[in-house]
Amino acid sequence: MQVLISDNFSSAGLKLFDEAEGITADYQPGITHENLLKIINNYDALIVRGGTTVSEELIFAAKRLKIIARAGIGVENIAMDAANVKGIVVTNTPLGSTTTIAEHAVAMMMSLARLIPQAHKSMSLGKWQSAEFLGSDINDKTLGVIGGGKIGRRVIEYARGLHMHVNLYDPYLSEEVITRLGASKVSLEGLLSTADFISLHLPLTLETEQILNAETFAMVKPGCRLINCALGGLVNEDDLVNALTDGTLAGAALDTFATEPPAPDNPLLHMDNVICTPHLRAATVDAQINVTVQAARQVIDFLTNETVRNALNVPSISIDHLEAMRPYLDMAERMGLFLAQLLHMPFNAITIEYSGDLTSHPMEPMTMTLLKGFLTPIIGNRINYVNAPHVVRERGITVTETRRNVADGFSNMIELIVSGEQGSQSVRGAIFNNRECRIIGVDDYAIETIPTGHLLVVRNLDRPGVIALLGRLLAEAEVNVAMMNLSRQKSTGDAMSLVTVDQKIPEQVMEELRQHNSILSAVQIDLP
Repeated sequence: MQVLISDNFSSAGLKLFDEAEGITADYQPGITHENLLKIINNYDALIVRGGTTVSEELIFAAKRLKIIARAGIGVENIAMDAANVKGIVVTNTPLGSTTTIAEHAVAMMMSLARLIPQAHKSMSLGKWQSAEFLGSDINDKTLGVIGGGKIGRRVIEYARGLHMHVNLYDPYLSEEVITRLGASKVSLEGLLSTADFISLHLPLTLETEQILNAETFAMVKPGCRLINCALGGLVNEDDLVNALTDGTLAGAALDTFATEPPAPDNPLLHMDNVICTPHLRAATVDAQINVTVQAARQVIDFLTNETVRNALNVPSISIDHLEAMRPYLDMAERMGLFLAQLLHMPFNAITIEYSGDLTSHPMEPMTMTLLKGFLTPIIGNRINYVNAPHVVRERGITVTETRRNVADGFSNMIELIVSGEQGSQSVRGAIFNNRECRIIGVDDYAIETIPTGHLLVVRNLDRPGVIALLGRLLAEAEVNVAMMNLSRQKSTGDAMSLVTVDQKIPEQVMEELRQHNSILSAVQIDLP
């Protein structure tokens, strides 16, 4: 498998690819978009930083591409909608630079409070003007944090260590959670009116775009200082200039701008009460190594065992849950593959019921895995964990999930039911001994088998001679039987056999079996 790395990457990250079996990395930092378009179809994975624009054109030109990894947090340079349509996983590295960005925000706050850059500039001109740079203490001041994600939380932690009071505005966090962080939950207006310093830690969305503007600046406490190490689009820069000019704000420290790099005539670059850095939030040796190593590991894990971490367009599975969930994910995919091959009718609805112990785990990854397994035999290998839900919605198929704390007769169970105008078909599965995957029911039959290899599913009239027929036909074809499980429905007079065989059954044998007057249906199923 081939990986293209199109931006600067650490030697530690490159070394991981050298050691990965079956994966070759092509390191081309600074490759032009034109050349990237020419070669992208040769790669299974693409790793970028901020220097590569992953356009819609590029994504649709990439026939083999399965994953795009961003070594960093922001993915503004990646056409996410196109990646979703193509079923390409997009990941970032949120943990690789969390501490680094939070440290930069605090450093900017300290520099802003004590006028350190201005004092340095004065001294570099041969001046000694200590009286000119009268700063402000941090201790006992109020920091207003807008956005309580990983970075915002780390900033709160540092601010508490500096003996600051912290107010947090994040409408998606409960007061209980915010209190545990050591902050007070406030409205946006309450934060603006009480903060001595404001630090932004938000994603850029329709809701948060230009969240700070003339209207909100009018609410700030006089003498307040602003720190933005998040994204430039969060602030209306014209309104910020006005607030800094008329004294509404005492100062601002900016690491990011609406347009980067900012135009040379941008007034924010030339104001005495503004500190600017060129997007240095993650620019430390440690962070650069961390994000590239993390991105490399994500790509290697995905290509070797389809483990998804830190994905932005598919639910990720945390390390804490991954090992415990792995058997359930495997079972979910096998159940989907099984029922799709058994299915003999059109359908418009899928119902998934989770029961027992497994309900303590996140359901969404299991549902996506199950849908991927179910759609693969129907649509083909272009289906993956990312685009399976998109394809289902596109086809007008409803998906319903339910949970039950108790699984009848088992410690855990997944039931997949597919239904349409002609009725429904279902399969039930369970994990035994925390690792062994079993099918425990098909339609109304309580029948058990291990879902792997070549399976023969036979529905027949419950009468003597059927098992002998199966044995004779398979023996004559020199197909060895590894396992056979039987179930019957006395109310209907029907029975089901699940037969595991060592190799694929010849089609002529299947046709002879189907033509027998005792056989209602016979389906051959192939599972990994």
